Amino acid sequence: MKIGIIDADLLGRQKHRFPNLVCEKLSAYWKEKGAEVELKLDYENLNEFDHVYIAKVFTDTWVPKWIQESVNMDTGEANLPENIHVGGTGFFFANAPNLDDEIEHHMPDYNLYNDWIDNEVRKAEQAAGEAGKKFNKRTFMVQFKEYTDYSIGFMTRGCFRKCPFCVNQKYDKVFRHSPLDEFYDPSRKKICLLDDNFLGCPEWRTILEELKALKKPFKFKQGMDERLLTDERCEVLFSASYDGDYTFAFDNISDYDLIHRKLQLIRKYTKATNIKFYVLVGFESTDVQDIINMWRRVALLMRYHCLPYIMRYQNKNETPWKKSEYRSFYITMARWCNQPGFFKKKSFRQFCEANQAHHKTEGTLCSAMKALVDFEERYPEIAKEYFDLRFDQFELEG
Repeated sequence: MKIGIIDADLLGRQKHRFPNLVCEKLSAYWKEKGAEVELKLDYENLNEFDHVYIAKVFTDTWVPKWIQESVNMDTGEANLPENIHVGGTGFFFANAPNLDDEIEHHMPDYNLYNDWIDNEVRKAEQAAGEAGKKFNKRTFMVQFKEYTDYSIGFMTRGCFRKCPFCVNQKYDKVFRHSPLDEFYDPSRKKICLLDDNFLGCPEWRTILEELKALKKPFKFKQGMDERLLTDERCEVLFSASYDGDYTFAFDNISDYDLIHRKLQLIRKYTKATNIKFYVLVGFESTDVQDIINMWRRVALLMRYHCLPYIMRYQNKNETPWKKSEYRSFYITMARWCNQPGFFKKKSFRQFCEANQAHHKTEGTLCSAMKALVDFEERYPEIAKEYFDLRFDQFELEG
């Protein structure tokens, strides 16, 4: 039996660096059955395989036209040759079919991407040599840390929020999905959890205690629901050996007062500088009110020394912000907020001025400065309120 596995996001997105868990489970499942498994890095000669599995997370990831046109995103069905199977939210959005239980609950094959990584290292080392530069393998390998250092899985599934912009709408509750030993590899340094709404699970404390008992750093990749934070949850969560950013979400301006209270609660238990919030924009509208709502949230997070990460909404069919008159402003805000090195040290205005200073065409405005100038001319009071705010001007509240 010959099995081909294609991680569509790896092939179709520049600098994509996160393993596809479904691909790893499929690989392990078929290897256990004695099959020859290949991570394919193209879409050629698919008829040579008994089965080819194509997994896609993001709707805008490129795949060959003949594959994309065969998929019905609304029904979760695909009209493809018998040996080709597609799956994931990138193909079916909220209607992605579940894996069979024997695959879903299989230990992942954490070696699936090894040959690809080795080849990337060889190419980089060769390119450095041809350019007369020294190749630092240790630094280069940092980009592959999720492939090499982490055990990855879901301990819970589901979410009760039913947010209209989210793909996780299959269930009405959060429930225990799998035991830790289903995907935990003791030889790996860290643990990465992909849970949809972990804090909404009735067994959240038991699970956190299980993770803490391993004495290995762990993180929640998808973010947590800060609206569910309590003193008890904060005490357990912020005393854990956590890896990287504590990530939450600030999707709705209507939650402003609630999030404000939760920020105060967070700062009661930790002064950590690695608190990050996804800030959804371009969903309810792409007009000036959406820009104001974005700024209000960013400014509040800044007061509590939390990092915003601008998430520009896109659905299965379109990307509304790209059609907005404020398209350039959305891009500039994301470039500023989503790079902590800039956000922590420069105001929005200073960030745009720094971009202008590096602009090569004399006498013209760079895209960042033009976005600032155009907006400030139309809405000077909004610009006055927000454009000169600096992260380091605020003393940490809490």
